[in-house]
Amino acid sequence: MAGSTLHDPLARLADLETALNVTWVLVAAFLVMFMQAGFALVETGLTRAKNVAHTMAMNLLVFAIVVLGYWAVGFGLHMGGVGALATFGGDATLSSAFSITVGGREIGLFGTTGFFLTTEVFTPAVAALFLFQAVFAVAGCSIPTGTLAERWKFASFVLFDLVMATVIYPVYAHWVWGGGWLAALGRNYGLGHGHVDFAGSSVVHLTGGMAALVGARVLGPRLGKFGPDGRPRGIPGHNLPLAVLGTFVLAFGWFGFNAGSTLAATDLRTAVVAVNTLLSSAAGAFAATLYTWRRFGKPDPTWMCNGMLAGLVAITGPCAFVDAPSAVSIGAVGGVLVVKAATFVEERFGIDDPVGAIAVHGANGAWGIVALGLFANGSYGDGLNGVPGGVRGLFYGDSGQFFASLLGLGVNVLYVGGTAAAAFLVLHKLLGSNRVRAEEELEGLDVTELGVEGYAPDTTAPPAHVEPAPSVPIAIHVGR
Repeated sequence: MAGSTLHDPLARLADLETALNVTWVLVAAFLVMFMQAGFALVETGLTRAKNVAHTMAMNLLVFAIVVLGYWAVGFGLHMGGVGALATFGGDATLSSAFSITVGGREIGLFGTTGFFLTTEVFTPAVAALFLFQAVFAVAGCSIPTGTLAERWKFASFVLFDLVMATVIYPVYAHWVWGGGWLAALGRNYGLGHGHVDFAGSSVVHLTGGMAALVGARVLGPRLGKFGPDGRPRGIPGHNLPLAVLGTFVLAFGWFGFNAGSTLAATDLRTAVVAVNTLLSSAAGAFAATLYTWRRFGKPDPTWMCNGMLAGLVAITGPCAFVDAPSAVSIGAVGGVLVVKAATFVEERFGIDDPVGAIAVHGANGAWGIVALGLFANGSYGDGLNGVPGGVRGLFYGDSGQFFASLLGLGVNVLYVGGTAAAAFLVLHKLLGSNRVRAEEELEGLDVTELGVEGYAPDTTAPPAHVEPAPSVPIAIHVGR
């Protein structure tokens, strides 16, 4: 605390508020980081035992790849021009961006400061923001690892996620969260408050889902997934308890994901965000259970898990702007949508997604943004993106907000889909293939790609040729 503020009660109060906000954001970031354990458990549980080490390794290493890539390049592109951080004491260190002028309106494209967190930008406020945004980037870049599990070449995974962390994710994130052109659709063109996404339905989940969809199309299905008639075959995961446990870990971390996005412990809207998150997750799980029970005759626990995750993804974008009944409705639609979307892409397009990530994150990321454009009720968001008044969707009188949601969604599909396809094409040329050889896939990627087994055989058992020791009768005496 500066010496000039020691005897100024208002300045000391402002410093305390900033400290509380920074602390809250750090704690929320820790929760989001723990979600990586949830991703690892869900993906590993829903895939086969011969690929356990490979799937776990991807979920571990993606953290290291994304944090370093985002630190070096991604954070600067994403947040380099965000401007003053109001909840962090007004720190304006990150205030440089590249933009163009079209028709007298400034179109922000990417940030130009904050790379490598060099000394001149490494303030406490910037450090807190970096940590929070870095773990968000990790979550988004982790999504393709589930969809492409059991056939993705490890070298291709490493390089693709580096591209995701340094180019694909941060540029779109800048357009929405860093003061870029999608955020400015409101003040530039009168479309509501611009493309609004409170905690990442489009920025994190749709981005990851689109990358997963493109990757699944490029790599093709797992061997044996589709029969000679083209009909899909079930390939069960090896450990349902892991998947259920991972779902709960993700749901727990999601409170940091959504509620932490207030970036302020002093913002009482945090409680509304948390309750909406809770309600939507419950509605998603319950709706998926009822729907699959009726459609397939049995309530499949894997759909319960994906229904809960679908409700969480769907509410992530609109969680601060809707009321509780809307949150339940959004989650319930998500729980049904995840089943329909997963079966649709599999049966209609021959897409093999072992964990259903395209449906969970892609389809429900899109639904979450559409839901914001419909259900936002104007009770929150005054001044957001430089537009006065609360955020209102179509059902509350602002068709412009709905169109801004649709535009942001369409831009995501085109930009992320296009850049992901280009990245996979370049990697194919560089590596010869993004996919392992057929014989490696059949044997399992644990041994062929990593040289270890996820579940090592029990070497303590006696060799088969050793004769068992003769049995010795044991007398048991009861009483005296």
